[in-house]
Amino acid sequence: MTENKKHKIVIVGGGAAGLELATSLGNKLGKKGLAEVMLLDATTTHIWKPLLHEVAAGTLDEAEQVDYIAQAYRNHFRFRIGKMDGLDRKRKEIYTSPTYNDDGEEIIPKRTFSYDTLVIAIGSESNTFAIKGVDKYCYFLDSTAQAFRFQKHMVESYIKSVVAIGKQKEKGLSIAIIGGGATGVELSAELHEVTDMLAMYGLEKSSNVKMTIIEASPQLLPALPPKLANATKNQLAKLGIDLKLGCRVIEITDKGVKTLDGEFIPADIKVWAAGIKAPDWIKRLDGLETSVINQLVVNQYLQTLDENIFAIGDCAACPWLGHEKGVPPRAQAAHQQASTLSKSLINRLNGQSLIKYVYHDYGSLVSLGKYSTIGNLMGNLMGTVTIGGFIARVVYLSLYKMHQVAIHGYYRTLLLTMSNLFRRTAHSKIKMH
Repeated sequence: MTENKKHKIVIVGGGAAGLELATSLGNKLGKKGLAEVMLLDATTTHIWKPLLHEVAAGTLDEAEQVDYIAQAYRNHFRFRIGKMDGLDRKRKEIYTSPTYNDDGEEIIPKRTFSYDTLVIAIGSESNTFAIKGVDKYCYFLDSTAQAFRFQKHMVESYIKSVVAIGKQKEKGLSIAIIGGGATGVELSAELHEVTDMLAMYGLEKSSNVKMTIIEASPQLLPALPPKLANATKNQLAKLGIDLKLGCRVIEITDKGVKTLDGEFIPADIKVWAAGIKAPDWIKRLDGLETSVINQLVVNQYLQTLDENIFAIGDCAACPWLGHEKGVPPRAQAAHQQASTLSKSLINRLNGQSLIKYVYHDYGSLVSLGKYSTIGNLMGNLMGTVTIGGFIARVVYLSLYKMHQVAIHGYYRTLLLTMSNLFRRTAHSKIKMH
């Protein structure tokens, strides 16, 4: 590496893993002029993905969004908007598709970016399992834009149903959430809280909204221990949310959901939250190995079969020592991978060895909004501990604060937290538009 040619690190994807990595490398390498760090993303703002159910419900303050351009300026990396759609490993180049505005006008043409080190951190999207009608009739919560789209439709549909009930005594709004994992469960509780809030603002009571969770597994929250899953099941039952467990969906129509056992579940709004995969175009990335759900296969150093290309976050199929299955696609994994890879890439620039990534599972938490938070914490000293209520809520919120600290630092995170607390005293608790 010559003095007039900086090492180029290109990070594709500004989710939790990608943004944390870009921020860390920008401050440790970009600030000192030791490397040129660039982040590429198809959107201009970031929201921590585990909070998208709150965006969809309209309960998350929009000030929580992080502007990539401002973040890049403050943390000494470059941001470019664009969606990667191709790779040439020999030439060490990535290609982006054109960027269009809301009117369909091309505002940024196809571009090519060169790299010395490439990190792919594009996250995941919903896996529809090729089930008929899902793409056409379901809403998804894979991105901020999708969450905002659902939120607007949900409020409009709720208001329409209230008017219909008042004039024609018709049935209320029905919502079906397909998938009983963390996203589906958290969304259902958040939506139940929102309908209560709407009633406070003068609309009908939440009893006029029928909510159903449909899960193929016989257990709600299949990834959690049965004890926690049952506790969540009981809480949702108290809220009047209908649970269809061991129920496999075979088709979605404009009127509702068809199941394998012949049942038809009517639903005005359908939300798909039944599994994830990496985007399909990853399978075409110049011979890189992928898993059955399109994730890039990486070794313990988070490295693909190409020594200059790494993958982190949900799009990476990473081995988990001592386990048959790989590292689960969780926020805590993305955070740990970004931290490890930051150190590895600094070592790499200095001619030192990469650092092995070892996943530490600290447990799982599920938030049921104001109603409850439950989960299990895991550690070497205390083993596995089940927690709930206020303590679980504090731990759940601390996970987000860890992400904020990683991208903003302690002082700015404190200021943002205080600012949001003040904003909530002057603004509506839910977004109405």
